[in-house]
Amino acid sequence: MKNIIALIRLQKPVKKMSQSKPETGNEFETQKQELIAALKACGAVRYGDFTLASGKKSKYYIDIKKASTDPKTLKIIARQAALRVREMDVDTVAGVELGGVPLATAVSLETELPLLIVRKSVKDYGTKSRFVGNLKPEDRLVMLEDVTTSGGSVKDAIEVVRETGANVKYVITVVDREEGAREKLKEVNAELVPLVSASDLLK
Repeated sequence: MKNIIALIRLQKPVKKMSQSKPETGNEFETQKQELIAALKACGAVRYGDFTLASGKKSKYYIDIKKASTDPKTLKIIARQAALRVREMDVDTVAGVELGGVPLATAVSLETELPLLIVRKSVKDYGTKSRFVGNLKPEDRLVMLEDVTTSGGSVKDAIEVVRETGANVKYVITVVDREEGAREKLKEVNAELVPLVSASDLLK
């Protein structure tokens, strides 16, 4: 018995892996460059004449669905987003159909936080709910977006969630086009956290 106690005392506690975000600007920059390279390699960055969902015309298009269907790129996105989620006071990862769902699912797996899917409209069958997953009034959510432009669609989703009593405190976007989304979300007390900005991606 004495030998067992002595052995227990000698054993050092196993340190948990640090979940804190990178502490230096260089580490953030390294992550950003890794993601930029992956987005370009999978064909997510396209140039030409495009009409965006907002109706605006653009000379470039960020097709994050190319990234979210590529396992290697999706894994990079999930890992980088998870680092930021672990620094947030949230307990649920949410995504709006369609683009946000694979992203939120990957981040949910990486962080082991519950997943919530927000439908764009109410279904006229089944539960007729806008939500897939459990949503409680006390929940604090981070929402995943593929690309943010003006921020209108994600703002609408935030308002739908808040009608239940739950709260969306942060929105993580893979790419922010820097066309007003940050300011629009600030109006509803939500913080936009881009993994990459368009100005970085298009250099």
